[in-house]
Amino acid sequence: MKTNQLIAALAADTPAEPGMGAGLARWLLPALALAGLALLTVWGLRPGLAAALMQPAVAAKLALPLVMAATALTLALRSARPEARPSVAPLALLGAAALALLATGLATTPPAAWEQAWLGNTALACLISIPALAVLPLAASLLALRRGASTYPARTGLLAGLLAGAAATALYALHCPEDSPLFYVCWYGLGIVIAGTAGRLLGPRLLRW
Repeated sequence: MKTNQLIAALAADTPAEPGMGAGLARWLLPALALAGLALLTVWGLRPGLAAALMQPAVAAKLALPLVMAATALTLALRSARPEARPSVAPLALLGAAALALLATGLATTPPAAWEQAWLGNTALACLISIPALAVLPLAASLLALRRGASTYPARTGLLAGLLAGAAATALYALHCPEDSPLFYVCWYGLGIVIAGTAGRLLGPRLLRW
């Protein structure tokens, strides 16, 4: 059997995305629950969270990673199928939305306060916390996606990392007291990139078939 015939046969035999999605949910949901428990016990929720979420800037820093996690989940499921090449356009749109928030932050913050708004008081904690919270969701995502037959394991791993990083960021946003887009677009974004890079590096090792 030729290689292309083998790939076609695998594609025909690979479970449909809903089945793969159910498998991913079985691994991912407990991992997210444990990450949430860790957030509550180690980090804690920010004081006045409910009131803070009524502010557009605070709501945006939670909504954007949630949408990104859902988008990365969909793309990762598609990417786990042989020869699948899901479009990255949805991620590009989310990147544009993040840049728009950053531009809004620059426009509404006095230039003299840009540095403080960017660095905040918890930048280092943010860079440590998001990858730490992403460890279990990333492991769960990669283990579940092994059921697929990705012919581009690095890309699938990257999407799994973005999924885990974005989900971890949404959790961390419930704790984080920094509400400036100059802070969270940059540092949340870097935390997600770190998780995505980890997935990109682990994908070829764990998702190869």
